[in-house]
Amino acid sequence: MQQRELAGFEDMGDSSCSTQVIDGDGLYNVSGMENFMKTVKLGECGLSYAVVSIMGPQSSDLKLLKEFGWQGAWILNLDDTAFEKQSALFALAVSDIVLINMWCHDIGREQAANKPLLKTVFQVMMRLFSPRKTTLLFVIRDKTKTPLENLEPILREDIQKIWDSVQKPLEHKNTPLSEFFNVEVVALSSFEEKEEQFKEQVANLRQRFFHSIAPGGLAGDRRGVIPASGFSFSAQQIWKVIKENKDLDLPAHKVMVATVRCEEIANEKIASFADNEEWRHLEEAVQNGVVPGFGKKLSSILENCLIGYDMEAVYFDDSVRTSKRRQLESKLLQFVQPAYHSMLGHLRSKTLEDFKARFEKALESGEGFAAAANDCTQSLMSEFNEGCKDADIEQATWDSSKVREKLRRDIDAYVASVRKAKLFELTSFYEEKLNKALSEPVEALLDAASDDMWPSIRRLLQRETKTALSDFASALSSFDIDQTTIEKLLAKLEEYARSVVESKAREEAGRVLMHMKDRFSTLFSRDSDSMPRLWTGKEDIKAITKMARSASLKLLSIIAAIRLDGDKDNVENILQLSLVDVPNSSTSNRSIQSLDPLASNTWEDVPSTRTLITPVQCKSLWRQFKAETEYTEANKRNNNWLPPPWAIAAMLILGFNEFMTLLRNPLYLGFIFVAFLLGKALWVQLDISGEFRNGALPGILSLSTKFLPTVMNLLKKLADEGQRPTASDTRRNPELDSMSFPNGVNNTSASSAASSNVTSSDSGVEYTSPVKQRLE
Repeated sequence: MQQRELAGFEDMGDSSCSTQVIDGDGLYNVSGMENFMKTVKLGECGLSYAVVSIMGPQSSDLKLLKEFGWQGAWILNLDDTAFEKQSALFALAVSDIVLINMWCHDIGREQAANKPLLKTVFQVMMRLFSPRKTTLLFVIRDKTKTPLENLEPILREDIQKIWDSVQKPLEHKNTPLSEFFNVEVVALSSFEEKEEQFKEQVANLRQRFFHSIAPGGLAGDRRGVIPASGFSFSAQQIWKVIKENKDLDLPAHKVMVATVRCEEIANEKIASFADNEEWRHLEEAVQNGVVPGFGKKLSSILENCLIGYDMEAVYFDDSVRTSKRRQLESKLLQFVQPAYHSMLGHLRSKTLEDFKARFEKALESGEGFAAAANDCTQSLMSEFNEGCKDADIEQATWDSSKVREKLRRDIDAYVASVRKAKLFELTSFYEEKLNKALSEPVEALLDAASDDMWPSIRRLLQRETKTALSDFASALSSFDIDQTTIEKLLAKLEEYARSVVESKAREEAGRVLMHMKDRFSTLFSRDSDSMPRLWTGKEDIKAITKMARSASLKLLSIIAAIRLDGDKDNVENILQLSLVDVPNSSTSNRSIQSLDPLASNTWEDVPSTRTLITPVQCKSLWRQFKAETEYTEANKRNNNWLPPPWAIAAMLILGFNEFMTLLRNPLYLGFIFVAFLLGKALWVQLDISGEFRNGALPGILSLSTKFLPTVMNLLKKLADEGQRPTASDTRRNPELDSMSFPNGVNNTSASSAASSNVTSSDSGVEYTSPVKQRLE
């Protein structure tokens, strides 16, 4: 006996693809079945296919196959009872229709029509399979004159007897045959005797097979149908279970096949997606920057991939198909997630750069800091949100809030850094403004060191600080910062203004000895009208010296301490009593501190932070000052620029010949006159008498540094005068024009500078900022 299994009921024409499914060793031909499926394109059929098995006596089916023109997979039965039963069971398990050939004369016979085999198959089917409607199509061959209506009941009765005689499991004890099988009976005439009638009957039967999977067709209810693409794997697993004699539940088997096949389809789609050219171009583009329409493009690619899966897996178990689709979607999203994150990263970076540029432009246009920061932040965050929507993938539910929060932190950090820089610039601007407004006036006041110096500096400091703080507070209002921070910044600026004054005071305190000598020299060499003294020898040198030293001591007391808060102190009295009004006697048993108030590093009622010159330093400075000014006093006491009378008589006698030579040569007189004028000019410009007031060595050193520049300056002036036409202005006193203080400051220019910064008021001397004067 031969058994045949036919797949794909269609007329294949000449394209034959016979395949041995089970070989003689009972091995399933995997490669042969895969080749068969590709050749007949079975995988594209979905559920639109049916599997037919044919069983019957030896050679009973060959003519039938030839007449049907069918091609398919075939199984050659071996002379082995076990294998016969296994192959029969395999045919029943994988087939929708089992066509059983039987001779008409075997109807009613016990050993005919494969009755023993059917009994075994029925028994195993109930044990291994859940109920399913497999069609048993009995084809009665070489029908006699007995009508089919008489033959069919006998055949059905035989099949029912076989079913009833089978030992059933408890759960199928009362299950009727109709739950497992749908029995159909047809009859064919003898091919040898009635060939034309036989062919006509076969043609009609073939049409029934063509429409077998239609509702009401031969294929039955098809409850266990496997999608065509999974047929080979399903058949392999069924054969494996039958060979191992394991319990087989077709619904569970259906799920198993669906699981394996859907997973295979999903893996194929993932591999296909990875090789998708459109995806690869998109992935490459997103590595380099923002890709407009990223979300739509990627969503479309993913959707096409999922649609492909749905089309291939549509006929498999719904729950398995849906589960594997979710897994496929999850894997695809994991695959593209790095590209999505790259997109968001580029979008965040671009938004941050756009914010920086737009914020800087807004500040340059004069918009307030806080307003510019808020407007730019809202605008750019809105653009970022739109960019995130454009990057969103329809299949994903990813949250971009973390990237959004990171961008907001970056923007806030940048705003904070710019605010810090702008506040630093603003603070530096007002510090510089205060420095310009205070430095020169304070320096002039300290240089003058008058009785009203500290009140004048205090008024100047208060006025300039008040103006700066008002402007600074107005500028800070645009930054939207808390009041505590504003107060700290204002306090810092106020401290800076005070530090400028204190710094200048400390600088001048470091030069106090020079200022004292300058003041002494000025008062000693000039009268009350600031005109140079004409020394006749009748002046009270001692009184002049005392007056000049008292003024210098007062200068020392003024500069000895900072008095910006209006506090009173006894520095001047202590210095006067200790350095000028020294008592003639003292008690020997008093301490050094009682005898000498200056033997200390602190002043009474003056904090160390406001002390510029300590008492012991004042004492040392006064000692040095007296030592350097004593020469001037002694020089004036013995001052007589004329030589002794005997020297004058000797010069007249010894220089008579030279005098006569000059009279005979007037040109010499011209040279002498010019030399006299140059010498006089140098005398005045170099202030030779003033330089030597502090001693011979200091005078020589000072003149040596000033001599060459002064000569060059005189020659330049002479050259300029030779080229300039005679001026109509009233000639000024050259000595007053060229008069300079020992510290190198021109008297006229100093007076002019002082007049530009100092104005009189009822309360004292007022000092104004040069910056404000220029603005006015």
